[in-house]
Amino acid sequence: MKIIITGSTGLIGSSLVPVLIAAGHTVTRFVRASSATEVAGTRAVVWNPSANQIEKSEIETHDAVIHLAGESVAEGRWTEDKKRRILESRVESTRLLASAIAEATTPPRIYISASATGFYGNEREDEILTEGSAKGTDFLAHVVEQWEAAAQPIVAAGVRSVFLRFGVVLSEQGGALLKMLTPFKLGAGGKIGSGTQYMSWVAMYDAIAATMHALEDESLSGAVNVVAPHPVTNAEFTETLARVLHRPAVFTVPAFALRLAFGELADAALLKGQRVIPEKLEAHNFTFKYPQLEAALRHLITT
Repeated sequence: MKIIITGSTGLIGSSLVPVLIAAGHTVTRFVRASSATEVAGTRAVVWNPSANQIEKSEIETHDAVIHLAGESVAEGRWTEDKKRRILESRVESTRLLASAIAEATTPPRIYISASATGFYGNEREDEILTEGSAKGTDFLAHVVEQWEAAAQPIVAAGVRSVFLRFGVVLSEQGGALLKMLTPFKLGAGGKIGSGTQYMSWVAMYDAIAATMHALEDESLSGAVNVVAPHPVTNAEFTETLARVLHRPAVFTVPAFALRLAFGELADAALLKGQRVIPEKLEAHNFTFKYPQLEAALRHLITT
């Protein structure tokens, strides 16, 4: 297939591109600047969602679009400006793609977009959440709702559309796990707050495999939770990571300190969570290579 990908240098995109190439696909990266880093085996096309700039002719000649671009949620304190960038970077870019795809004489057959389990909100405690669960009420739930809604012209145009609601993607190359490794290796790791908040995680290998599955399974559409089938509490995650690293985990990071340091982000990403399961992926015969946390961490940390 000929595939357009946005966000190709992000945590997921940088792992996905070589897999797409190895599978024989032709990859075109939509990038923000002509000076963007070159990636072997791909070509780059400049786009700028904030300026409404997109090469519509590229849309006409590709079979699929994989949209992963968006302002980082977990980097930096959530000021009002940061929250605006989080929302606009997702909604504006999706609207631009949606307009180009809906207007195309020969649109791509497949549209895959990153989304997030943040859709379900962070006040659900131990409620088991599936793709059919109701939307939450906090900021991230609001963002994900608008993000997915911005793509509805693509759905209306008859293009098979998949919204991958990623949980916490575990990778030794970046993201949450990389940030945790240093304090844990120094013996200063521990649970966050009460430790009872659920963490819906997925190993990078399975996140990429699920994306490939969405690309190839023509019966799959709509929202899809990309999380391992066994979510854990923060306390369980802490104990498992410490065991894999052969380090103690005796410290507790108090909630008040996190709120002082990170503000609203502390509750959204650290002190609260969701217990999400991959009901639709499993119903579509997707097999996780790392369904259990300890095996996933041992693979990521020791290989």
